[in-house]
Amino acid sequence: MGKVAVAVIVSLWVISLSILVNHIVPEPYMDEIFHIPQAQQYCIGNFRSWDPMITTPPGLYYLSLVHVASLFPGMSIVQAASSFSEICSTAILRSVNGVLAVLCSILVYEIITLLRPTLSEGKATICAVVLALYPLHWFFTFLYYTDVASLTAVLAMYLACLKKSYWLSAVLGALAVVIRQTNIVWMLFVACTGVINITLVRPRDNVEVNDIDTAIRKSNQSTSNDDLKSGSNLRQRKFSNSPGADKHSMPSASLVSTNHSSGLLDEVKVIFLALWHMKWELLVSFSPFLMIMYFGLVSALAVAPLHCSKGQVVDLFQSFWKRRPISFFQVFVAVIAGFFSVHSFSIAHPYLIADNRHYPFYLWRKVINAHWLMKYLLVPLYVYSWFSIFQTLGKVQRKIWVLAFFLATAAVLVPAPLIEFRYYTIPFYFIILHSHINDYQSWLLMGLLYLAINVFTITIFLFRPFHWDHEPGIQRFIW
Repeated sequence: MGKVAVAVIVSLWVISLSILVNHIVPEPYMDEIFHIPQAQQYCIGNFRSWDPMITTPPGLYYLSLVHVASLFPGMSIVQAASSFSEICSTAILRSVNGVLAVLCSILVYEIITLLRPTLSEGKATICAVVLALYPLHWFFTFLYYTDVASLTAVLAMYLACLKKSYWLSAVLGALAVVIRQTNIVWMLFVACTGVINITLVRPRDNVEVNDIDTAIRKSNQSTSNDDLKSGSNLRQRKFSNSPGADKHSMPSASLVSTNHSSGLLDEVKVIFLALWHMKWELLVSFSPFLMIMYFGLVSALAVAPLHCSKGQVVDLFQSFWKRRPISFFQVFVAVIAGFFSVHSFSIAHPYLIADNRHYPFYLWRKVINAHWLMKYLLVPLYVYSWFSIFQTLGKVQRKIWVLAFFLATAAVLVPAPLIEFRYYTIPFYFIILHSHINDYQSWLLMGLLYLAINVFTITIFLFRPFHWDHEPGIQRFIW
């Protein structure tokens, strides 16, 4: 077991299904009719060519050139191709995502073992394999789209940041942005994660603990005894035993890293105080980063064994009950905001209602727009999904991290005019990687759920084509 096992397992279905897809659908389909010719122009050295219908940067095409270049010597030896450009076929270009999917599964395994060092190798392997089956990621492994490359670059950036290789993280972040421009948001989020880890976890001998204590004590003066106890726990930490540390040193990371009960304002104050004391070091570490409604429900359903279980509902209600009446006021505000958002911003984009090859088309027509009341009846589900996600993340992450994640997700999804499930993949991976699901049963159920969806979607795509009256050619259903 381990990352080698993950790579082998993922490679088995990537190779076999890639052969099948290329056999049945040998010609470019859907967005591939733009991406593949553009990549082929790069293969012949025509870097000035650009199709105005393409809305993403050329990062995937550069990665494809590296991939094709690695294959060219071997292909030339067996005389499968006489020139570099001949290798840039549809099948070869699609295989870029196959390679990246295997690499992505290894990155997921590395991130899981880094975030949860006590997790057994076998369970980490299962988690990584199940996440490799996530339907939106899995399906586009076999086509020439930017999704797999985008996710891989973002996860590589995040892994480098977790390992405190901030300059490498920034370089990988630049690659992610070159693949898909909205990844600039995730680059900023990863930079924020690095700052949070440094200021709240990493010991520093140049940050006055008395300054931090003062800020926390002031913020806790009006709180209850329980909150005061929680605040004192944040203050009562061991000093760093690093060389040169003294009694005014930053507290040890061992106790800071496990304390998630402090308030949001406490964490913000600690971070800003540390930022001021460490401003030059942080500027050097993170300077490269400076250079460059439906999601909640969908993500909750994607982790249905966790968010849709009776235990989670009871747990969420009990947490609300303990913090009443403020928690019920928060729910009331969220429901009102949900109704207002649904009423004012449920926009039927022309692309959404005009193309029946995409599953969101049927979601809109058959569910959301089936009756004028339906979109309002779904609001409680949206609200529950987000509160469940916040509670799950809040068990293992600081409040400031959860807030940063929510803002990043909103920045990516709110401006998007379409209900496009593909946009949910990266935030979903951040959720599941930080949810710390422990029981095998939940992972098994998720794996079976993903597998069933994948079998259905690939079967419909390959073996249930149809024709349009107004346009020639074979049409296929796709995410």
